[in-house]
Amino acid sequence: MELTDQIDMSVTDLIKRRHSSRTFASIRLSDHVIEKIEMFLNMHEEGSFHTPLRFRLLAATEGDPQALRQLGTYGFIKNPAGFIIGAVAPGEKNLEDFGFALQRIILFITSLGLGSCWLGGSFARSRFAATMALAEDEMIPAVVAIGFEAADNAARRLIRRLAKADTRKPWDALFFDSAFGKPLSRESAGDYETPLDMVRLAPSASNRQPWRVIQQGAFFHFYLQRTPGYDKSNNRIELLRTADLQRVDMGIAMCHFQLTAEELGLSGMWQVRPPEHLAADAALVYVASWHAAE
Repeated sequence: MELTDQIDMSVTDLIKRRHSSRTFASIRLSDHVIEKIEMFLNMHEEGSFHTPLRFRLLAATEGDPQALRQLGTYGFIKNPAGFIIGAVAPGEKNLEDFGFALQRIILFITSLGLGSCWLGGSFARSRFAATMALAEDEMIPAVVAIGFEAADNAARRLIRRLAKADTRKPWDALFFDSAFGKPLSRESAGDYETPLDMVRLAPSASNRQPWRVIQQGAFFHFYLQRTPGYDKSNNRIELLRTADLQRVDMGIAMCHFQLTAEELGLSGMWQVRPPEHLAADAALVYVASWHAAE
C-alpha cells in the first residue's frame, strides 16, 4: 500500500510542506475528515518489521470543544482539533516501526491541509494511556497534536519553510560511500539522491538529525548517531518510562526514504543485515538496511 494511492500530492511536496504547528484555529474536524483519518489509521496494524501497532484519533466534538483539555495536553499547544495516539507492542524494531508508521500518517494528514506537532514524553500513566486501554506490555512513545493552523502563523510558517534546508546538517555529514569518513557524492547516489534528500529533511527530537547512511552497492545501511541522554541507559528515561526517541527518529527517516523511493519507482526492502568489516564510532548503532532491487 503506497501513500500515493491515498492522495493526489507527491511525497516530496508533502515532506517539504509539513512543519511543526503548535497554534491551531478553533475549528473542529468535519465528520468527513475524521472518517478519512480513521480509515487511514486502520491500515497501520503492523510495521515493516512485523511489530503490532495501534493508532487512534481523539477529536474535539461540537458539543464539547474543550474535552481534549482533560487529557493533560501541553501548554504550548493551542486549540488542537485532535490527537493521534499510537500504542506499540514489544519488538526488536518496535520504535522504528512506530516512527515509520506515525510519520506516514502525519504526511497523510498534511495532504488534508492539517498541521501537526510531535509530542514526546512519559505517557504510561497519562489519560492518553487510559484512553487507549494500554496493555501491560504496550507503550505510547509519542502522540501528535493536529488541527487547522492558525492564520496568524502564516508569516512564521513562510520563514520556517525558507530556512528549513539551512537548519539541516550538510549532505556530506550524513551520507557516506562504502565507509564512514568518505562522503557520498550526489552523482554516486544516482537514483537515490532524492530519497536521501528527503531523509535529510526528516524531523527529529531536538532537531538532532541522528541518521547516518552508508551506501555499499545495492545496500543503504542506516545507522543511529547517538546523542548522550537519549538512549535507555539514561536513568531518567528508564525511570519515567519514556521512549528512546532517537529510535523513533530513525523510523521517521526510513519512512521518508522508502516512500520517496516508491514514488520514483525504486523497489527494495528493509533487512537487518549489518555490513561486515565496517569501522564505526562507538556512538554509531546499526539499525537496518535498504536492499535496492537490481
